[in-house]
Amino acid sequence: MENNMENQGSRETMEDYSRELEASFRKIGEGDIISGTVISVSEEEVILDLNYYAQGVIKAEDMSNDPKFNLLDEVKIGDTVEGTVVSTDDGAGNIRLSCKEAKDVLSWDILRKYMEEETEIPVKVSEVVNGGVIAYAEGIRGFIPASHLSLSYVEDLGEWVDKQLTVKVITVEEGRKKLVMSAKAVEKKKAEAETRHKISMLAPGTILEGKVESLMPYGAFVALPEKLSGLVHISQISQKRIKKPSEVLNVGDTVKVKVLNTNDGKISLSMKAVEEDSKPDEISEREAAEYSSREQVGTSLGDLFKKLGL
Repeated sequence: MENNMENQGSRETMEDYSRELEASFRKIGEGDIISGTVISVSEEEVILDLNYYAQGVIKAEDMSNDPKFNLLDEVKIGDTVEGTVVSTDDGAGNIRLSCKEAKDVLSWDILRKYMEEETEIPVKVSEVVNGGVIAYAEGIRGFIPASHLSLSYVEDLGEWVDKQLTVKVITVEEGRKKLVMSAKAVEKKKAEAETRHKISMLAPGTILEGKVESLMPYGAFVALPEKLSGLVHISQISQKRIKKPSEVLNVGDTVKVKVLNTNDGKISLSMKAVEEDSKPDEISEREAAEYSSREQVGTSLGDLFKKLGL
């Protein structure tokens, strides 16, 4: 037992010695970008373990360009933080670092990668400016145009301040310090996925009721339940031959349509098929009516012959 403890203590001593030896050979100079583990956080500064004989310190004002950035909310003990070496001695034996300077070098590459890979990232709106709002991504000040805040029309930009959004990076120009983001692009992608799912749930042969929303030379677009829309090709509008949809349809008409297929996320509809489906019922009803009439006539003649004694 004692031997195990001695061996363990020996290993820890050797590991400590190895780290100290590595730190003694390591050279850190001004302008270097290095990373460390957060070991202390206060409102004024963050202290880092740099695996070096000196600790790293990042003042609150050197953490982010975002004026609303709060150290206690955003940084936790155990986090890994990168910074640029501003000074190898801050006067108290610590290495002074700046996250802002490091981000100016690294963040543009990260943002460019986000754009290329269409990565969705969370941001928080910090202020309103002319034509849109400001939000920070990777410590860089970015612009979200009013037209890219939502799929729906945005009337009051002030209501968006302090809102958390999920956005895509759509413009990165490091030379001009230009970063543009879009929440609308994320909403659009989500809406398209939901629409594709709804369409996939439509079984061919289903009969629906909808309203004609537009007429084109090649057919009519019909608004369906669940905010879906489908096309009735001109050849599927009527049993009779027509030259243009407006001969038998008007925008706003309520029509019954049959789902033909849902290929490539598009809904193909037919009004003609609904008419064809209803024909057998109409024929049956007509035959039943005629049969009833014949039976009634036959019965009347029989009664007449009986009365005549034939």
